[in-house]
Amino acid sequence: MTQTVLLALDTSTEFCSVALLATAVDAAGHACAEPRAWVRHEETGAVSSTRLLPAIRELFDEAGLTLAVCNAIAFGSGPGSFTGLRTATGVAQGLAFGLDLPVVPVSTLLVCAESARRRDPAATRVLAALDARMDEIYWADYAWDGAQGEWGVVQGASLDTPERLVLPDAPFTLAGNAAAAFGARLPAAAAARSVDRDALPHALPLAYAALRAFHAGRTVSADQAAPQYVRNKVAQTTAERMADKAAKAAGQAAALADDPGLREGRP
Repeated sequence: MTQTVLLALDTSTEFCSVALLATAVDAAGHACAEPRAWVRHEETGAVSSTRLLPAIRELFDEAGLTLAVCNAIAFGSGPGSFTGLRTATGVAQGLAFGLDLPVVPVSTLLVCAESARRRDPAATRVLAALDARMDEIYWADYAWDGAQGEWGVVQGASLDTPERLVLPDAPFTLAGNAAAAFGARLPAAAAARSVDRDALPHALPLAYAALRAFHAGRTVSADQAAPQYVRNKVAQTTAERMADKAAKAAGQAAALADDPGLREGRP
């Protein structure tokens, strides 16, 4: 019996998110029990880079473990904030180089799907959709394979306007913040069997997905770790920003009119 320790990092949003998993595994690499988990998930805005390393140290101290026992480093590879993705990638690479460890890049959209399924086991087909700003959405379509115990990618990470998302051909859960951001402009919200607005990039579901990938050998060396960029354009004109705000305001107003829960401030 051995122990697998995995560190997961995500700074793709305004949150600095770090999770540590430790699980006992048998000789075949199968987990013998539910992993022990330690988490830090803090809204840090633009200063995630200054909080990330202290949060990592806090988790290892809390767990009574050291970096030396770590088996792999996972990070949210994107899509997401350009600066945030570079931060998580750089720290993951630095730690992996120093410790001679493999790296597990995990799509932030897959993390949304993982989060939705862990909260609702019936969420086996997930359309993950995140507000990409600039009046666009990052999205991907995933199907859970129960026999394999893993996600299959139906449609990889894409960037489109809310109206252009391709709906899955089966009942699905819509995961992510796109429904809240775009409201009635997002047809997928009305077509979904359920909407999980809280299934967002977070280090804990990232860590669970990465642990499976690690045991399956889906890792890269530190020098091959890289962010996943879906958009090349990173800035808007003033007119584009104004139009974006107006469109989002209209979408949010429509959502409030249609959703009693939103009107009353319930999630």
